[in-house]
Amino acid sequence: MSDLQTLADHISAGLGGKLAGYSMAFGELTLDVNPGNIEPVLRFLRDDTDCGFTQLTDLCGADYPSRPLRFDVVYHLLSMTKNQRIRVKVQAGEETQVPSATGLFDVANWYEREAFDMYGILFSGHPDLRRLLTDYGFEGYPLRKDFPLSGHVEVRYCDDTKKVIQEPVSLVQEFRDFDFESPWEGARAAGLLNDDVLPGDEKASEADEAQGQEG
Repeated sequence: MSDLQTLADHISAGLGGKLAGYSMAFGELTLDVNPGNIEPVLRFLRDDTDCGFTQLTDLCGADYPSRPLRFDVVYHLLSMTKNQRIRVKVQAGEETQVPSATGLFDVANWYEREAFDMYGILFSGHPDLRRLLTDYGFEGYPLRKDFPLSGHVEVRYCDDTKKVIQEPVSLVQEFRDFDFESPWEGARAAGLLNDDVLPGDEKASEADEAQGQEG
């Protein structure tokens, strides 16, 4: 903990007002930063010789829908020379433009596109902020969980036009109601099965009887 506190004091002194705060828990140091200061903070953590956090190992989003600024953008940095890790958090709303970290870490390109695709988090200055994992024409953002389970459109190859087309989702049957019970337990609850016998049990009984006769 003393090493973490020394690092926290050094970062606080070096960044001054650019750091909104910090916390320590479970042997890890987390920095809180306002969106407008994320670039200078990351640059300091990367270039300062006492920090040396030269690798961005992960950048991800976290959603807290009840908050006015519902998203956390979380940066995980690694210092190979110091054998230390650090976490940086930025709070962002649905319309917040978080400055891109691609100018500091090349790997941020993929991570930021993924956070945009999954959560709709916007990154200003990103060279190619497009969908990454969802299908063509996908509407909404999967990890916000605010879209219909069937989706809005479906994609298929059309033999007539010889190209991939998009069209409204057409379901061949309505969704069934699942109760997450075992199929056999559900059938028993519906009165379709004898309370004492499950399908397949009679085969086990016959095998036991045959084995007994052989013995």
